[in-house]
Amino acid sequence: MSHGANSLAASGLKIDWAQMPTYNTIMSVAAGAGLLLVVALGWQLLSPGRKIAPEAWALAFGALGFVLIVTGLHMTLTWPLAGQGFPFDNIVFGEPALAFGVLLACASLYLWKRGAALVEDPDRLTRLTKLASPISVFVFGLGLACFGIAAAGWKYTLFAAPPEEPVSGEFADHPMLEASFISSLYVLVGIGAVLFPLALHRPKGRPARVVGVAWTLSGLAFLFFGGLNYFTHIGLIVNTM
Repeated sequence: MSHGANSLAASGLKIDWAQMPTYNTIMSVAAGAGLLLVVALGWQLLSPGRKIAPEAWALAFGALGFVLIVTGLHMTLTWPLAGQGFPFDNIVFGEPALAFGVLLACASLYLWKRGAALVEDPDRLTRLTKLASPISVFVFGLGLACFGIAAAGWKYTLFAAPPEEPVSGEFADHPMLEASFISSLYVLVGIGAVLFPLALHRPKGRPARVVGVAWTLSGLAFLFFGGLNYFTHIGLIVNTM
């Protein structure tokens, strides 16, 4: 009790959390898992003779897509975000989460309805290329958006944690550290997204391998960073109530 009271008393930052939606914890976990599953499914589709259960992938993409659509849509439409000095969160977290959630939901619907025909097609890579080529334009645009978010993060140190946040707050005197970490993740996602159209047309070439590596690394980082934020964000709320 006394330790908590001292922590609250020492905190200089106060936030009205009743007016501050904050759920980029679950968004980060879902986005990280989504990136990893996209890479995993792509690898399975490239592996001749590998048994694939399309319904299982449809359920996974559907669950993650639902989480990202609901949270991303609400964050995107809540403008500015509670007026607490974080209006850029709408763009940085809300819009990419919404877009990725819609893509996952579309993939889920297709796999549920037509997945069996895809995995049983002996020329499934050609079929997949024709299927995903139109939407690859949007994926490419999202990659450019990720580069823009990363550039803004570096220029304005958008992702620096306040001293009141556990773990991340230990580096509050070095704001570029966390800003560089998060911006680098957006760069990795962006690299995969802008190369996605090339990877579709060269599924066994270097672009596809780069996409796989970029999304695997960023997916793992978002997954574990989101998990860590369940502790750090709870601590930030306690320390700034």
